[in-house]
Amino acid sequence: MTRARLQKRARLCRAAEFRRVFDQPLRSRDRYFTVLARANDKPYPRLGLAIAKKHARRAVERNRIKRIVRESFRQQGTLPAVDIVVMTTPWGKSASNRQLFDSLQQHWQHLKRLCESS
Repeated sequence: MTRARLQKRARLCRAAEFRRVFDQPLRSRDRYFTVLARANDKPYPRLGLAIAKKHARRAVERNRIKRIVRESFRQQGTLPAVDIVVMTTPWGKSASNRQLFDSLQQHWQHLKRLCESS
């Protein structure tokens, strides 16, 4: 049985990588998430998570949101070569898994359109 996990190369790990995205991002925002993106020099997209305790107090809530974001990102095979940072809003913790997943699908589509136009 193979493990379905997000590969290390597909993650933003260092503070400098996050800072680069925060400096000049393309933005996508809705009720549950704020998604920031910036083109990278790699041939694949990378994901960073910034799930604040301010919006999801309990670790269980934050971990549930992170699991959903990672799974949604992993299933997107057609994202352009961008670095993405996903942040939650206060309403994210009370949303159902399906609502969060659908919201992320819309963000990925919006980011594709933004990257094509810029």
